Amino acid sequence: MLRFAVERRRRQAGTGFTLIELMVVVALISVLAAMGVVQYRNSVVRTKEAVLKEDLFRMRDAIDQYYADKAKYPLNLETLVSEGYLRQVPKDPITNSAENWQTVPSDPDPSNPTADVGIFDVKSGSDGTSIDGTRYAEW
Repeated sequence: MLRFAVERRRRQAGTGFTLIELMVVVALISVLAAMGVVQYRNSVVRTKEAVLKEDLFRMRDAIDQYYADKAKYPLNLETLVSEGYLRQVPKDPITNSAENWQTVPSDPDPSNPTADVGIFDVKSGSDGTSIDGTRYAEW
């Protein structure tokens, strides 16, 4: 009976994992987790960039519609909201603020030099760089 117990212990001792096997598994899991974190961060940045492009397109379209309707550019972004061209000034997804938009003034009207200069274009207020290497402020 004692002989069977000793043999059973020897068989059970050989069925476990060695330290090297456990270290290899932990290393593989660590590498996969690191790759997942990088992919997640890149997807967050890409999403913010897509939202920024969409917001810029919508605001530029609203500026163009305002100009087509009134034959002048809006004085500021809030004018687009008060006149109903935008529901609200969107937040810049990169700076997370609606007040950081950089506006590009229009050229003065040569036929009416006393008229107020409006907004011709809008750009992001961020000084960061996108994934493709261009600055957000250049979009």
